[in-house]
Amino acid sequence: LKLLNYSKEYFLVGSNNAQTKHRVLKIDRTEPRDLVIIDDKVSCSQSSQTRVTLNAFNFSALSCLSGFVRFLEGYYIVLITKRRRMADIGGHSIYKIEDTNMIYIPNDSVRVTHPDEARYVRIFQNVDLSSNFYFSYSYDLSHSLQCNMTLLQMPCDAGESEELNTSGRQDSFDIFEEEGLPTPVVHGLINEPYAKYVWNVRLLEKVKDIVHPDWLLYIIHGFCGQSKLLIYGRPVHVTLIARRSSRFAGTRFLKRGANCEGDVANEVETEQIIHDASVMSLTAGSFSSCVQVRGSVPLYWSQDISTMMPKPPIRLDQADPYAHVAALHFDQMLQRFGSPIIILNLVKKREKRKHEKILSEEFYPAITNLNQFLPPEHGIEYIAWDMARYTKSKLCNVLDRLSMIAENVVKRTGFFVNRPDFYCHTLRPDERWGDLGGKVTPNGRLQTGVLRTNCVDCLDRTNTAQFMVGKCALAYQLYALGMIDKPKLQFDTDCIRLFEELYEDHGDTLSLQYGGSQLVHRVKTYRKIAPWTQHSKDIMQTLSRYYSNAFSDADRQDAINLFLQVFQPSESKPHLWELPTDFYLHHSDTMVLPHQQHSYTHWWTDGVLTFLPSPYDEAHCEKNRRKVTVKRVNRFDESIDIYTEIFKPYELTSFDDTFSIAMTNSAREFMPKTVGLDPSPFTVRKPDESAKSVLGSKSSKEEAVLQRKTAASAPPPPSEEQISSSSEDDSEEEREDEGTASQRSTPIRLSEPSDSVRAHEQRLPPVRETYGLNLLAIPPDEDILIYHRSEIQEKLFNIITIYNSCFLCEYVLNCNLFLAPVSLFPSDSIYEVSAPEVDIQSREVFECHVQTGRGWVRTLCQEDVLMYREYIKNRYM
Repeated sequence: LKLLNYSKEYFLVGSNNAQTKHRVLKIDRTEPRDLVIIDDKVSCSQSSQTRVTLNAFNFSALSCLSGFVRFLEGYYIVLITKRRRMADIGGHSIYKIEDTNMIYIPNDSVRVTHPDEARYVRIFQNVDLSSNFYFSYSYDLSHSLQCNMTLLQMPCDAGESEELNTSGRQDSFDIFEEEGLPTPVVHGLINEPYAKYVWNVRLLEKVKDIVHPDWLLYIIHGFCGQSKLLIYGRPVHVTLIARRSSRFAGTRFLKRGANCEGDVANEVETEQIIHDASVMSLTAGSFSSCVQVRGSVPLYWSQDISTMMPKPPIRLDQADPYAHVAALHFDQMLQRFGSPIIILNLVKKREKRKHEKILSEEFYPAITNLNQFLPPEHGIEYIAWDMARYTKSKLCNVLDRLSMIAENVVKRTGFFVNRPDFYCHTLRPDERWGDLGGKVTPNGRLQTGVLRTNCVDCLDRTNTAQFMVGKCALAYQLYALGMIDKPKLQFDTDCIRLFEELYEDHGDTLSLQYGGSQLVHRVKTYRKIAPWTQHSKDIMQTLSRYYSNAFSDADRQDAINLFLQVFQPSESKPHLWELPTDFYLHHSDTMVLPHQQHSYTHWWTDGVLTFLPSPYDEAHCEKNRRKVTVKRVNRFDESIDIYTEIFKPYELTSFDDTFSIAMTNSAREFMPKTVGLDPSPFTVRKPDESAKSVLGSKSSKEEAVLQRKTAASAPPPPSEEQISSSSEDDSEEEREDEGTASQRSTPIRLSEPSDSVRAHEQRLPPVRETYGLNLLAIPPDEDILIYHRSEIQEKLFNIITIYNSCFLCEYVLNCNLFLAPVSLFPSDSIYEVSAPEVDIQSREVFECHVQTGRGWVRTLCQEDVLMYREYIKNRYM
């Protein structure tokens, strides 16, 4: 994306990565208050005239367009100038916004100034777009993976097709261009985004019907992380995506409960995606996903923060005897997730003074009232469990109880997988796999229903409960993809440590967005294995959360209201900072009378019960079909070509800079470096066996610096920033870096070593444990004989290159040496090795592998069937 600056207009030029296709957007700068945009909606190739135009002016290199916004003067254009790749789903890249730029559109000659404009700009920019906002050019982040892949199977009429780029291959970038073949055309589907989880939908509302859909890029807010799990060299990508709702959004004490439209505070949809990365195609690869939801209790309640108390009293603001707001909320969930909807309520039940118990006493009767009108098989299930009380008990194990709840939840809702069950599941059936819920289809399984978890804040307790459900679902997902033989995973394995780290980052991010601090209680806290230094960190996080709630939440709430256009400035109404409350901004029925009264008995949307337990939003009905746009695209067009998207053959790239190398790796980060241990990520390890714990339990900072000074191959000393920060002295990451450097260095024995150096040398692992043999021991005679023979052979080969071969044959016979080639290549130098010739049989095996990756599975011949039957007979019978 490039922005060309003229006095009377802006030209926004968008192009593909290969710079072979362009779209031009003209923005008028002579209008002081209105937004005038001209888009011909035509994609053009880069002709010589266009190339001269682009190179004749200085333009700004951008990533994408985020939207347009107006306060009291003219319009601003919000542009994303820097991005960072965070995840990859079937070849579709997901980016995190790193930097943005806000440009005023009208020129200075027509600008009408206003004294309060600068203040609105500062408030708007308080929403830091570089903090956990994500987008993708080709993947719909507002929908789940199940919805996106179910969309591909929806039947669409040919009349709905939109002609797009049916030109020949010469207009697209194709490094495997073959002349004389017709250009294949494929159909692509584009669905409308789910506006609830899109944060710039109001910023694009003004131009949505004017510009081509390629200009509309929707961003989500929340969390996105991806790690690589290596199972004996087989890569499996574990992705975690959290979508924060843009409705009734805000900070901790200023947004509680629900609004009049059924939208709740701190509503986040978390999806974990498991992908067999050996095949990266979205259509041919193996994928699985599981969705969970967190959100505040759907009642009219709040907490008064004017008292400056750490835990302000909970009060019910409005009586709702017919559970009207809860009905609106669960109607949305039935449409998006289907049934059953399972509620896990973690608020306290027993208190000396009623606080959290007030919510439980109102929430359960509301669910009972709604269930009496639903069919019994699709009723809302309610699970209430006082997690805080169980945590204080020494006789109860919190995670064991959560594990039982998670097992029942996953069996009821199931999960999504895009491939049918393996035949080995039929040969060796597992009793838990047979009881799994969800909907079984010829192409795999669908998740029907969802787990909705809540406590008061939906932060600490909720994140731990969601981790346990995700851990249980992860076992079933890996089993469905053929990675493990039983759907069960243990703690203290490399797989679960990687998954736990991913969920803790997810919890910390969501907690910072809503509560102003990181998690106070983590999974290790509830396992009661947290180090003693964690208590002081918990206290600091509690103080940080209290400070944020008391002093900075009001400004953050104003910024969110302005960014989401909940409040739109106008000269005819009070300014944002003059409003005593934002209650009327989020409750629309308080300002206007509703035109249609919602039924208290038939509280769900028409048509929802028809498709249950499947979600209504994924049903093949006329309403959903109207949301889909069909496009005819060239098969080699870059927008659908995974090869050019991933490997970028049109630009110079470095292998070390690729995302697949930089992402967290279970073999590199968690697997022990000691020889002889089982490399499986599903093996239970001791706390001091994993790579992070071994490298992180080294000596203190002074000992590490001394070790570096007394090392022969010591790296440069740490900078002053690493030493001066006293608040990070006990951080785990710093200890890991120092421990890693200490392990790489080779200590030199001094004349008078200090006690710290002796202690450090004693903590180093023995040589035999590290290398598999004792380097100080004298080699046996057999090894010495082999070594001498290799020396003689090397001398003989040098003689061969100098003297005549006839003389050498006689010399070799006299020496009674038998020379055997150690390599099939003529030379072992990487600069002289010639490529081996590939036989026809090997080519056929490789072509069969490629066709299998594309989804073309060949039929088994008689010989293969007999071989497979023989294997089954010998192995299991």
